[in-house]
Amino acid sequence: MKRMEWFNLVVVVAVSTLAIQSASAIQWLALSRSSAVASAAIGTPSICDQLAETLDTKQVQFCKKHPGFMMSVQTGASRAIDECKFQFRTRRWNCSTLDETAGAATSGTREAAFVHAISAAGVAHALTRACSAGELDDCGCDRTVRGASPEGFQWAGCSDNVHFGTSFSRTFVDAREHRFSKRKPKANLNGTAAAQQQMQIWRALMNLHNNEAGRKIIEKSMRIECKCHGVSGSCELRTCWKAMPSFREIGEQLKEKFDSATEVEPRTSHSGSRRHLVPRSPTYKPHTDADLVYLDRSPDYCEYDSKTGSLGTHGRPCNKTSKAIDGCDLLCCNRGYKSHRERRAERCMCKFHWCCSVHCKTCLREVEVHTCM
Repeated sequence: MKRMEWFNLVVVVAVSTLAIQSASAIQWLALSRSSAVASAAIGTPSICDQLAETLDTKQVQFCKKHPGFMMSVQTGASRAIDECKFQFRTRRWNCSTLDETAGAATSGTREAAFVHAISAAGVAHALTRACSAGELDDCGCDRTVRGASPEGFQWAGCSDNVHFGTSFSRTFVDAREHRFSKRKPKANLNGTAAAQQQMQIWRALMNLHNNEAGRKIIEKSMRIECKCHGVSGSCELRTCWKAMPSFREIGEQLKEKFDSATEVEPRTSHSGSRRHLVPRSPTYKPHTDADLVYLDRSPDYCEYDSKTGSLGTHGRPCNKTSKAIDGCDLLCCNRGYKSHRERRAERCMCKFHWCCSVHCKTCLREVEVHTCM
C-alpha cells in the first residue's frame, strides 16, 4: 500500500475519532467515514495499529488477525448510519448527530439503544453478505444446510451463513462493552466518581443487550427462498436456500422495536456477583432478547445540545398538514414555522426508446416549503 494512502487513512480516522471522542464502545463507527479503510485493511495487518485511537485493544487484535474483515466492518458501519438516518428522517432526532457528535449514541436513551442495535446488525449483515458473495477467504456459504427438507424440497444453492456473521459481530462490536461490564467498582472513589463508574457499567450492559437484539432480528428474520425446476416451470423439483432479508427490512423492524422499547433499571443480586437490567415498572412486560431497552428518558431534542446529541430542529423542513411527529407543530416544538415558495427541477415526460433507454425532459415545479423557526 502506498505511503500517502496510509497517511490519508490515519488522518481521516483521527479526525473522525475527535468527533466521536466520548463514544466509548461506539467509536468504531468512525470507520464509516474512511474511504481508504477498505483497500487499506485487506492484507495489511499493520494498519490496525494506526486505528488504535478508534478501536478497542481487542478490536485491534482482531483486526490484525482478520484484516480482510475490516471492509465488512466499514460497510456495516456506513449502512447502519445511513439506515438510522432513513428511519429517523422525520423525527426531531434524525440520527445526523452521528456525523457531528456521539452524544445520543453514548447516553442511556432509547436513541442510543437503536444506534447500538443497528450498528451490530450492520456489521453482521455486511459480513454475512460478503461471505455468501465469496469475497472473503475465511468464510463462505452455510454448508450445514444440505439434503432433503421435511417439506419435500432439496436444500441447495448458497444459504447465508448468518451464524458466522453474528458471531463475528459479537466478537468485534461487543469487545469494549464486555470489558466495561465486567469491571469491579473501585472502593477508593468519591461519590461522584463512583456513581459515574457504576453508570458506565450499567450502560455497558444495556449496550450489550441492544447489540444482541440487533443480531437476533437478523437471525429471526431468515427466510427460505426457492427456485423451481421442471418442464415448463412445473416445479417438479424445488431447490431452496436460507437468505437474510434486506437491511432496509432489518431497519424497519428495529424501528418498531425502538417505538416499543422497555425502560429498565439496574439490579444487583444479594451477593453482588450478578448484574442485570429489569423493567422499571412492574406494569411493563418483561423484555426479550430481541427487544430494545434503555435506562434514561430522552430529551426533547428541540434545541442544540452536544452532550445529548441534539442538533435542534431550527431550520428543519416540516409537513404543514401532518399531525404526526413530522408535522410543523410537533417537529418545530411549537416555536412556529415560516413558509416560502421555491422552484424545483424534476424529470418529466419520460419516454422509452428501443432499445434500451429512457429519455426525459426537465420540468420546473413550484412548491411551498415550510421550515421550523
